[in-house]
This record gives sequence, C-alpha cells and structure tokens, in this order.
Amino acid sequence: MNICVFCGSASGYNPVHAKAAENFGDALARNSHRLIYGGGNVGLMGILADAVLKNKGEVIGIIPGFLEQREVGHRGITSLEVVTSMHERKKRMADLSEAFVALPGGWGTLEELAEILTWKQLGLIHQPIGILNINHFFDPLIDQMQKMVDEGFLPPVNLKNLLIGDDPEKLLRTLFN
Repeated sequence: MNICVFCGSASGYNPVHAKAAENFGDALARNSHRLIYGGGNVGLMGILADAVLKNKGEVIGIIPGFLEQREVGHRGITSLEVVTSMHERKKRMADLSEAFVALPGGWGTLEELAEILTWKQLGLIHQPIGILNINHFFDPLIDQMQKMVDEGFLPPVNLKNLLIGDDPEKLLRTLFN
C-alpha cells in the first residue's frame, strides 16, 4: 500500500517526535508499505524517509520546484518528482496514496491534514486518514474538532472516521481494517 505522510520539515524540540518518525518509517517498510511524502530531506520528513530506506522500503517524494531549489529535496530516495506548485504536490500525493497519516508538524502539516479531511468530507477521496498522536501532540486539535462537532459545524461521522493512535504498528493496522 502507498501511505502518504504529512509531517514537519523541522524535528521539533522534543526528541520523542524524531523517534516517532523513525519508528513510523520502520513500520512502513516492515509492512511493505511505500512512503509517499513531501520529498524533503530535513526535519521529520528526512528522518521518516531515511528510516524507510534503511529498512529497504520505497520512498516517493513530491516536491515543488521552489523548495527543491532551496536544496531541501531528498536526493537519496527511490523517486523524487518535482512539480510546479504546492497545490499540484498535494493532488499528486493524493492520487498516489491509499491512506494518509499525519505526524507532528507545523502550518504545512496542519494545512495538508485539513485539506485532505475536507476532500474526504466532500467525497473527493475515500481513503482512510489517521493521526499518529505522539506525546499528545494533536490533543488540542482533536479537542477543537470535537468542539466543531459539538457546535454543529462538523458532522460527527467525519470525526469518527478520523483514525487516531499513538502506536505506529497499531495505526497502520487500523487504517486497513
């Protein structure tokens, strides 16, 4: 299966996040899943990709040209596709993927997760979506999503369909059950 992962181009201050990205990459490769991601060699993105490669897995990166020119494109992955825009990047990642998972990150990760959740709500995609909630990183966001349900802005089924876990192996199994 092709799993698209959204995660940070920084590693964060707490080393637990880097370890989680490494563990998730290990789990992807051990379970013969191909990583689809943003193509970076920095932060959690680089750690994740390197872990998949270390375990003889396949990695496809999709990166817009302006980021690739900043020398953040990972040159050691199975395939690095250079596209013209962030919008094209997200569309290409979605087209290649059979599931989506968010790891900790910043604005980009949040934006990618929100867009893919919106696409699912609108019926534009049907793949499962998960959050690897390491060290309770996503708890405030999950609380906000629950408030959106409680206030009548988000159908309860949309939140119920979001798979949330803190163990990489269990989350991967849950995505395909």
